[in-house]
Amino acid sequence: MGGGATRRRLALGTALLIAAGALTVAAPATAEATAENRAAPYCAGRHVLDLPFSTGTVHVYKRDGYVCAVTVPARENGARRTMSVSVQARGNRPVVDKGWYTRHAGPVTVHAGRRCVWIKGSMSAGTVSSGWILC
Repeated sequence: MGGGATRRRLALGTALLIAAGALTVAAPATAEATAENRAAPYCAGRHVLDLPFSTGTVHVYKRDGYVCAVTVPARENGARRTMSVSVQARGNRPVVDKGWYTRHAGPVTVHAGRRCVWIKGSMSAGTVSSGWILC
């Protein structure tokens, strides 16, 4: 083998190592961004709050007096499990979405205006309850 072929192979090997290192560094950030933004396609408005619990997170969005919430699992494994999300504006009854889902429960949207809301979410054994918030 000539010197030129050896240099080309060495350059190719170095380029592959650099590319693999870049993918290793970029992959965790991409996974985190995906987990945080899973609810974004379902709710309009700006993200105002996350309510994490042991098996998932309730993502809360607000726009023009409306509050929207979605429960997403901490890890998506494709299995159906019980999930729920509810949003209650003070003085009204809660709006609830509950069932056996694989990806998310909700979105649930209520008009709260300037009133406080109480948000609840659950998945399998984990639950979260916000108390009166966003007043």
